[in-house]
Amino acid sequence: MKPLQVKAVRKLLQGDLISGSEEWYVKDAIYYNRHDLTKRHTLLFVSRSDAVNWHEINQKGPSLVISDQPIDELKSALPNTTVIKVASLVQSYWKFINYYRSLFTIPVVTITGTCGKTTTKDMIKHILSKDRTVQASVSSKNEPRRSFPYLMGIDEKTDAAVFEHGLGNSGNIAHQCMIYQPTIGIITNIGVHHLDGCQNLEGYIRAKSEIVDGLKEDGTLILNADDENTRKVPIQSFKGKIIYFGVGMQSDFRASTIRFVNQGMAFHLHCNKRIYRAYIPGYGEHQVYNALAALAAVNEMGMDIKEAIARLATYENMTRHLEFSDGIGGSTIIDDTWTNNPTSIEAALKVLDTIGKGKNVILVLGDINRLGNFEKKYHREIGSLVAKRKIHTLITIGSKAEEIARQAIQDGSKATIHIVQEVKGLKEMLEPVLNSDAILLIKGPMSSRSMIEFASSLKDNQ
Repeated sequence: MKPLQVKAVRKLLQGDLISGSEEWYVKDAIYYNRHDLTKRHTLLFVSRSDAVNWHEINQKGPSLVISDQPIDELKSALPNTTVIKVASLVQSYWKFINYYRSLFTIPVVTITGTCGKTTTKDMIKHILSKDRTVQASVSSKNEPRRSFPYLMGIDEKTDAAVFEHGLGNSGNIAHQCMIYQPTIGIITNIGVHHLDGCQNLEGYIRAKSEIVDGLKEDGTLILNADDENTRKVPIQSFKGKIIYFGVGMQSDFRASTIRFVNQGMAFHLHCNKRIYRAYIPGYGEHQVYNALAALAAVNEMGMDIKEAIARLATYENMTRHLEFSDGIGGSTIIDDTWTNNPTSIEAALKVLDTIGKGKNVILVLGDINRLGNFEKKYHREIGSLVAKRKIHTLITIGSKAEEIARQAIQDGSKATIHIVQEVKGLKEMLEPVLNSDAILLIKGPMSSRSMIEFASSLKDNQ
């Protein structure tokens, strides 16, 4: 955070100094009871309903409390705490955010999509970080409550910022955009997820579309030209610049001649009336789409495409994102336990269509969560996708995933199919078929610690 003098903060918020000194600087800011107080010189927004631990705040002092609580309560502050009373904490909070964000004219990229958010975000950060200081969200920790601390991570040394949007319910992305005020927005794709919070697919698309109105008026929107649901995003009123990526001829950043090569994907990039050879570590056409979005974003920030492509080639994939490992018995294990939704499962199956040729393909699929009333429908659709493929063994784990197995059976799958409720005993079941001819994909929700540990146990280095 860029240090701000307490006196300047008080004047900005038009608050009254209740106690303490205003001749010092705050170096961090949090919303009390939403974020942990870990640093000295912290500004805390304390709401009227909060029970305040004044001793804790004082211990981390000097601290600055901004609050609309009654004066009698605020006078309970200890000597190492400065207190400013404001008329409305909510108004003061947003006024502070708008002021702080206005201090920086850097490019701020925000990313949403059903799949590829974290990877695309990390690709952008990787490309930029060689010669720029980049503030970014951590891993896939993208919940709305993290947005304010992420914004506070921007300071005078920051050259660019890139954040991903979390979506649990409609309104989440709009809220985050009010905090980040992005100059560049990316929608990687829109599949099916979080239908419990968005009611149905149409509601989910509307929730993703909030990024359009959330961009600055002269901002840039980067869209997947090939994605059916993204084409439903209303952009008629958007006055900024739109860049499309994909494999179709209408794309501004277009990939052609896509092929699987050693440990990754090679392709030709068509952009700015030129053709470039490119490579991205990690298997799958979806990985190429992530790379196209990232390249479009950094080019929009002024980076030379040739240099960006060279940096992209050294990107390291995240763990548990279609992570290939040597498995027991000489098998190949694909650990894709980071997230689980219909779009990511289909992408993983497409990778297997190429990598699994001539192999005994084994699928271990867990429950897909957050599908609301459409739970059975989408599990059954996955079952149909599995039935179309040459699969040696299908194992489903959990009561929801049963529908995958039952639909695969109904559609005439020739795989050996097992329906189980937990991972216990699975390793022993699989060991006889795990050999050099076997390739096993395990895919389950990141909330399933047992599936994550099971995937790890199948790897030869365990």
